[in-house]
Amino acid sequence: MQPILVLNQISPLGLARLPAEHYKVGKDVADPVAILVRSADLHKATIAPSVLAIARAGAGTNNIPVDAMSARGVPVFNAPGANANAVKELVPPPAC
Repeated sequence: MQPILVLNQISPLGLARLPAEHYKVGKDVADPVAILVRSADLHKATIAPSVLAIARAGAGTNNIPVDAMSARGVPVFNAPGANANAVKELVPPPAC
C-alpha cells in the first residue's frame, strides 16, 4: 500500500481515483511516496526523503520548492484548469 500525504482539502471525487486497496491517503501518513497539495506552502516544510512526486491540485507551483525537488529527482506537477468549470458557472454570460 502506497502512502500519499494530503495537505489540503482535496475533492473526494479526485481522491476516489486512488483506490484504497493500493493507496493509504491522508493527512497523517508516515513516509509518503507522494504529496497532494492545493495551497499549503512547502518552501519551509521538511519534505520526507521517501517522497517521489508532488502534485498540486490547481494552477502553478509557486508554493512548492521546485528547484530543490528537481535536484532530488522529484517531479512536481500541477492540474491547471481543474476548476475551470466552476469558474465558468460563476461568470455571467456576455450581453448580446
